[in-house]
Amino acid sequence: MDGILIINKPKGFTSHDVVAKLRGILRTKKIGHTGTLDPDATGVLPVCVGKATRLCEVLADHDKCYRARIRLGISTDTEDLSGTVLSEISSEEVKRRVAEEDFRKAVEALTGDLMQIPPMYSAIKIGGKKLYEYARAGVEIEREARPVTVYSVEILEWNCPEAELLISCSKGTYIRSFCRDLGDSLGVGGALAALERTKVDRFSLEDALTLEEVEACRDNGFTFDHGFVPLEEVFRDLPKVCTTPEEGDKRLRNGNKLLQEHFSPVLTKEEVTGYISVCDSDGTFLGLYRMDPETGELSPFKMFL
Repeated sequence: MDGILIINKPKGFTSHDVVAKLRGILRTKKIGHTGTLDPDATGVLPVCVGKATRLCEVLADHDKCYRARIRLGISTDTEDLSGTVLSEISSEEVKRRVAEEDFRKAVEALTGDLMQIPPMYSAIKIGGKKLYEYARAGVEIEREARPVTVYSVEILEWNCPEAELLISCSKGTYIRSFCRDLGDSLGVGGALAALERTKVDRFSLEDALTLEEVEACRDNGFTFDHGFVPLEEVFRDLPKVCTTPEEGDKRLRNGNKLLQEHFSPVLTKEEVTGYISVCDSDGTFLGLYRMDPETGELSPFKMFL
């Protein structure tokens, strides 16, 4: 198996737990996840299998979509309801202070390009240690705000002091921190109450398999009706070229640069905004390349020999 498994991560599992479970189910060690989900979160977790493990960092860069429930009136050290409560006010007080229109305006103000301070309970490394390691030791580290983009927020339900939101955002956006900032902007505090990731790039919850379903597919001869994307299909939307026989194939298999005479069709810099899918002269996908906009040459990014 070389490709992407779309897993519906269950609550209570870390992303590492899912990978460990799949190693046993699929009887392979070459597995890696993309885009960590908190243990309490559920939803879409793309898992790379076989040669596709080289894609983990690429897939982690994609935009994501979440269904999130926020609880107003409470602040915690983890920025969700699993943490230690730092401050709390009653539901009646929240209802008195926050009207639905106020909430909608606060959500609108947190949509677009933002500078977001990541939570202490995160895997970001500072000084060679992950932030959550400092947090567990009771040490608060000053964090720099990072640029993120919240493309859209739809309010699915307003039932003060809680609301359910559908959030579309860029990589690196922490929904826990979004809830923190939203609550703080309303002057009452806020924390994430529940989280489900509904989409990563083009992989949606409707595509996802439970761990039990993966096990059933294995028992059925590794037959997948959905939820598994073969390696060559992952890049179907990218510009594609094939190398010329002999010299082009040789350079591709050695992971060398490709000059324009070594592949076809010729691509212009206007056609290329990112990666290029490169196949050999027989049409077998072997690598991701990038184009030099000045020379039109292709340089290898990831090879899948």
